[in-house]
Amino acid sequence: MRYRFERMKKIYADGGYRGELVEDVKNNLGWDMVITLHTDVAAEFKPLPKRWIVERTFSWFENFRRLSKNYEYSVASSEAMIYLAFIALMLKYLNY
Repeated sequence: MRYRFERMKKIYADGGYRGELVEDVKNNLGWDMVITLHTDVAAEFKPLPKRWIVERTFSWFENFRRLSKNYEYSVASSEAMIYLAFIALMLKYLNY
């Protein structure tokens, strides 16, 4: 994966990915993992760094029926559906 994503330097992950994975990614791939933790003690809404981007993207995916469940038989067709969804989203925002 390191050769496919040469420009990648950091991976933002949820708190569920803490532990050995952080060190494995650093040692094997040379990437830093930034773990964002959710705290329930805050009285006001405060979006976590970079996490809101991922959550927003997943909510956009829910608008596409083919991405709501795993309807595809192969990984390649699932990947193609994600590309089509992003193309549709980009075209939508280009018209503004």
